[in-house]
Amino acid sequence: MLILLPPSEKKAAEPGPAIDVYTGVLYKALDWPSLTAKQHKRGQESIAIISAKYGVLRPLDLIEPYREKINNALMRKPVTDYLAAISTSLIVDCRSSTYQGVWTPPRDTCVEIKVFTEIGGVKKVITHMSKKTRGEVARILLQEVAPTDPQEIFARLSLHFKCHLIEATNNSAWVLEVTAR
Repeated sequence: MLILLPPSEKKAAEPGPAIDVYTGVLYKALDWPSLTAKQHKRGQESIAIISAKYGVLRPLDLIEPYREKINNALMRKPVTDYLAAISTSLIVDCRSSTYQGVWTPPRDTCVEIKVFTEIGGVKKVITHMSKKTRGEVARILLQEVAPTDPQEIFARLSLHFKCHLIEATNNSAWVLEVTAR
């Protein structure tokens, strides 16, 4: 399993591992410090953070705090080269739309996490708090045996959220619609 995460606009003031430098809503919900050593190992192997400055980062890669917007044209080749070389049966795409433009995963093995809220039975797109839900999704995936296909991720996450799985098409990846708690 490969979990794609965006970076965080909010960052710690001192240099350190990427997972500690990024301090925004997604990373607070992921709550890396409270995970076990086994879950840290799984996270280091399966999380890929797409950074505007560094390209692809693993959680324990050392970085300096920065303020930079992603240049998709500049980052597309290094990010694609790195991620395309990873062999995995499942990609869980928790990136924001800003970072999705830098690499398009294979649609048959990718599940894009889209977060909604429900108001009066009507589904509404949310932005800022979707980061929290994506962090919770990543945390749950690190805490359990890694799913190997879209149906498995749906089954696991349905225990924690109201979810709806949309099958991949010729033009798009699988989509898991998750209703925020």
